[in-house]
Amino acid sequence: TGSWNIALGYNALDANTTGTYNVALGTSSLTTATTAAHNVAVGADALGSTTTGANNTVTGSGAMYSNTTASQNAAFGYVALSNNTTGQYLVGVGAYALTSNTTGNNNTALGRYVLASNTTGNNNVAIGTNTLDNNTTGNDNTAVGYLALDVNSTGSRNTALGALSLDANTTVNDNTGIGYSSLSATTTGASNTAVGSYSMNDNTTGANNTATGYYALGGN
Repeated sequence: TGSWNIALGYNALDANTTGTYNVALGTSSLTTATTAAHNVAVGADALGSTTTGANNTVTGSGAMYSNTTASQNAAFGYVALSNNTTGQYLVGVGAYALTSNTTGNNNTALGRYVLASNTTGNNNVAIGTNTLDNNTTGNDNTAVGYLALDVNSTGSRNTALGALSLDANTTVNDNTGIGYSSLSATTTGASNTAVGSYSMNDNTTGANNTATGYYALGGN
């Protein structure tokens, strides 16, 4: 009894019963959807496991393949958000973007391998190749620039703006690095603020510092 659906490709929308306003283009796209509505899936296996999830927009082979009931997500790129099951309000643009996310919510990833390891972390924003790509459960992080917060895994409330900023930070919280290579060597030091290229560049474990200017506290 489903209405206003478009399906093109082998097994596309194959299980649909009452779902409406879905578009499935590609082999096995939306193939398990039953009552899901207002989804757009373009690419082989796109939204391939979705049953009742709604208002998802997906383009790319394998994108959001594992999604079941999650709604209001957008994934563009090869296997973007491919392991997401119930996470919602996600945006993944780029190959492997948010590919490991399962139940994390409110994450935005723009770029190749961005937030690729994130599983349950929430409220993260990452823009640039490999930014926050090792983050797993860290929350409320913002990373903009190549390799910014690259190895962060569980650290939360960090802000890195600039290529290589905070790129060694792993589990610590509340650091702010603005500028190229700012706080680049920091591993366990917390609650630092560094503004300017190379500011606090050599800091590893120092905490509660503030540096403003080119190479400020660079040798700390």
